Amino acid sequence: MIFVHLFYEFFKIGLFSFGGGYATIPFLYHIGEVYGWFSGADLERMIAIASVTPGPVGVNMATYTGLTSGGLIGSLIATTAITIPSLILIVIISKILKKFRENFYVKAIIYGLKPASCALLASVALEMIISKANDLYAMVIFVIFLVMSFMTKKDPLFYLDITGLIGLIIFLVKS
Repeated sequence: MIFVHLFYEFFKIGLFSFGGGYATIPFLYHIGEVYGWFSGADLERMIAIASVTPGPVGVNMATYTGLTSGGLIGSLIATTAITIPSLILIVIISKILKKFRENFYVKAIIYGLKPASCALLASVALEMIISKANDLYAMVIFVIFLVMSFMTKKDPLFYLDITGLIGLIIFLVKS
């Protein structure tokens, strides 16, 4: 039965998470609470691992969740389920793109989806910041790299990689 739930949940995530892999995070919080496949701390680790490994973040998180909750078969099912909606949508869009590329309503829908995706990401970021508010190391790292990102304008992946390494070092030193 877990395989059916994995497929259903990750198909939904693939279908409704518009805006990239990080847009899957609110959905992942939800399924973590509903099914208990992972905790909030586990999700934070998943995000860190999925962000620094090659490939799309949403697919990496689906693969990780499937593996931890349903083994290798669960991993394959979750990964397949999250990618099917994109495949279907890309095929459909490619067939009708020329006809509707300049359509006012299509542009308006996409224009409206962008801030909605940003709001979802901001709510997750705020929740993560609040959950780590009592962790001095995490807050110091966050503030330093937030300031650095505004000052130097480097690629966010640069900061993600550096903070991931710092977090790993702190974790290893603490344990």
